[in-house]
Amino acid sequence: MAIQGHRNQTSETNGRTTGGPAPQPAQQLWLRTLAALAILIVLTCVATQVARAETFNVLYSFTGQKDGANPYAGLTIDAGGNLYGTTAYGGAYGYGAVFELRHSGSSYIMMTLYSFKGGSDGAQPRSRVVIGPGGALYGTTFNGGGTGCGGPGCGTVFTLSAPIWREAVLYRFTGGTDGGLPLGDLVFDSQASIYGATQQGGVPHSCGNIGCGVVFKLQHLTFNWSESPIYQFIGVSDGIIPNGGVIFDHSGNLYGTTLIGGSENFGTVFQLTHSGSGWKKTILYNFQNLLDGSQPDAGLIFDSSGNLYGSTILGGTGLGGTIFELKPSGGGWTYNLVYALTGEAGPLGADLAIDAAGNLQGTTLQDGSYVLGSGFKLTPSQGSWTYTSLHDFTGGNDGQLPQSNLVFDSSGNMYGTSSYGGENGDGVIFQITP
Repeated sequence: MAIQGHRNQTSETNGRTTGGPAPQPAQQLWLRTLAALAILIVLTCVATQVARAETFNVLYSFTGQKDGANPYAGLTIDAGGNLYGTTAYGGAYGYGAVFELRHSGSSYIMMTLYSFKGGSDGAQPRSRVVIGPGGALYGTTFNGGGTGCGGPGCGTVFTLSAPIWREAVLYRFTGGTDGGLPLGDLVFDSQASIYGATQQGGVPHSCGNIGCGVVFKLQHLTFNWSESPIYQFIGVSDGIIPNGGVIFDHSGNLYGTTLIGGSENFGTVFQLTHSGSGWKKTILYNFQNLLDGSQPDAGLIFDSSGNLYGSTILGGTGLGGTIFELKPSGGGWTYNLVYALTGEAGPLGADLAIDAAGNLQGTTLQDGSYVLGSGFKLTPSQGSWTYTSLHDFTGGNDGQLPQSNLVFDSSGNMYGTSSYGGENGDGVIFQITP
């Protein structure tokens, strides 16, 4: 069974950007592969994964109307237990929305904070919003903002501030050397500058003239924001399509993944080190498509010891992707396989989470008993890891095809989204109680 690539741009303008109905799950996922296929990515695999479910509750089913449809990213939680996220479609104009699921006693209230109009304000947010300095929300739209990139623009970086929740666009990508089609979480440095990554753009005449992707910085000046590409990927051997964004270590170095490229063309893990007036890139690992897995689409996380954890969509002994660790060792990094998932597609854009006990949690796109996605926990014990199923999605009211991180509240409950399914087929927000 062919597995669909991640949130690619070319055919999205044939989707719901005019406010029409969203494509069906299989069609929508196929549409999202075309840009990656143009630069030689085909993702396939087979098998199923059977695991036992935990306590699972649907908090909200999207209607596809003003509240939005198809949350292609996960959630952010604030100190009050309120949940924030994005939908790629729906909203008042059909171009997606930013929402808040407000915690009110023992229940939740859905509030649409902003509906994208599909013009200069952006369209189709496909990454979650994050809480930045001062408590404002920051995020990206995959399209919109102008022209180019095969659709209504190459995407934006935006912010929303309470209580009015009026949108301000900080930057509109052009698809040139500045980048285009941003994905992955935004992160802030100590000076409140913003860093992120784009799927396209960068060095001209590479990757079929669309560019291989960019890591960018947005710096706040007196009256505006200035964008600069701090690294532009240059071709297959360098890595292509940094879908997972970047994260900082305590020394100010950046880390991320590329979906494909590298020495074997199955993806990479990279590091960017600030050097003088620029940044130096080092590939920490090249995926082989053997037991290690292939196509890392999600971002990375650190544990308290400085080890990196991440995931691949495909490969491994179970053919459903892998969870891996990169451990600093002798001036380099050593790859360790944490767990081989079973199914048809592992985490797609879904960063792992780590709790205080060192357990890893996450979701998969098409693993689980019904091959419609799963939530899982991996528990370390004497050098190995034990897999626990948190939920196997059935495609019914519980949803299907999650592309979500999992976030925790103060009681240890986990929250996430599924891209499709639910009462109306437009996705759900769920809670997993351990």
